[in-house]
Amino acid sequence: MNEKKLGISQHELVSNDDDHFMPAKKLPQYVASLSSTLGALAAGMVLGWTSSAGPNGLYLARKFHIFITPTEFSWIGSLCTLGAGAICVPIGILTDFIGRKISMLIMVVPFIAGWLIIIFANSVTMLYIGRFITGIASGAFCVTAPMYTAEIAESKIRGRLGSYFQLLLTVGIFLSYALGCVVDIIILSIISIVAPIIFFVVFLFMPETPTYYLMKGKQDAARKSLIKLYGIQYDIEGAIQSQLQAIEEKRRNKVSFSSMIKSKVTMKGFLIAYGLMFFQQFCGVNTIILYGSDNFTKADSSLPEGVPMIIVGAMQVVAVFASTLVVDYIGRRILLLLSIVCLFLSTLVLGVFFYLQEINMHVDSFNWLPLVCLCVFIIMFSFGFGPLPWMMIGEIFAPEVKGVAASSAGLLNWLLAFVVTKFYSDLTVAMGRSGTSWLFSGLSAIGIFFVYILVPETKGKSLENILRDL
Repeated sequence: MNEKKLGISQHELVSNDDDHFMPAKKLPQYVASLSSTLGALAAGMVLGWTSSAGPNGLYLARKFHIFITPTEFSWIGSLCTLGAGAICVPIGILTDFIGRKISMLIMVVPFIAGWLIIIFANSVTMLYIGRFITGIASGAFCVTAPMYTAEIAESKIRGRLGSYFQLLLTVGIFLSYALGCVVDIIILSIISIVAPIIFFVVFLFMPETPTYYLMKGKQDAARKSLIKLYGIQYDIEGAIQSQLQAIEEKRRNKVSFSSMIKSKVTMKGFLIAYGLMFFQQFCGVNTIILYGSDNFTKADSSLPEGVPMIIVGAMQVVAVFASTLVVDYIGRRILLLLSIVCLFLSTLVLGVFFYLQEINMHVDSFNWLPLVCLCVFIIMFSFGFGPLPWMMIGEIFAPEVKGVAASSAGLLNWLLAFVVTKFYSDLTVAMGRSGTSWLFSGLSAIGIFFVYILVPETKGKSLENILRDL
């Protein structure tokens, strides 16, 4: 009787007749994916926090009664990216050892600890430490949440669910911008503690990924996880057998980890992942997110202080949400190309505006241009180069190397983010704002050719087929 209910009779398994089974339930997959990415919301609030600190940290210094130099403020802004980079490789190893779910849950501890250190800071050093620790938690979610989503989702909706990470990240950034306009930065820090607590409470009830269980030889646990995610009416046994066959095939053709890392498929995955991470950071997005208010001050925006950043943050949320609706229809590669072409054009035009300003031409009638350029930039970044590189990391590596490969790509991403955010002020001094904008524009132009030549389309393909294509 149970066999009939579960749809796992021997005849059904042998005949592989899909007519005996109903489609997988979508709602549990959406709930699990959104729950996992609540950690991304908490990470977004970490990234957006410095935008409320005022030009060169002026408001931050006043509220905490601490003298902060421009150089010290650049460290406060960028240390979270160093913390994120430091955790990328360890969290990849940890996810393979104790699981994706538990690894994410324990990251709530550094989130809360870091914010408490910031709230009670009485020196620049304490702000450094707090930012570094909150960065550790943020970086961990950038590795684990996309990995979790890629392993629980059906191929037909994996792109949409994978976009939720960037969506919740942008919601967190927007919340930080908006709240920073109505409360002081200490109250903002207190509010920021709430997000990781909410994540912990919600995600505690979500299942571990079936892929992780099968890698550990726990078929019963994998079966229960699949039932929770896809429903009992789904061909659970067929899904398990398919994954087990893939695992068994890999075992029959087993090679050492070092050989796997050096294989053509993995090396091509590294090239794609590292390239996408490089162009994601060197388009200059984090200079907008972390120092956006300062950019508008220099541009003499006629809008009230804080309003341009709220507009940019809102545009970012809308764009990422739109991306979640179309990514499984249009495809990853086309969205990446559209995205980086617009990044190239918007930073090119922004550079022209700053150049005219630097040579003392009257640009008062064009004060709206920086806001338009940055909105176009954020919208198109959020449509493509924001969510898709993280999503594709979960798609282009074999399970045996995914943890380490994804972690190393995440490490590279955050190290590049640190370089951009830490030395952005030095670049603007050396090259001017126009030269810095044109530098980002030129690198984006190179990125167009990179995507066109090397990045494959993964829309609608199973993880096994993607690896086979590579």
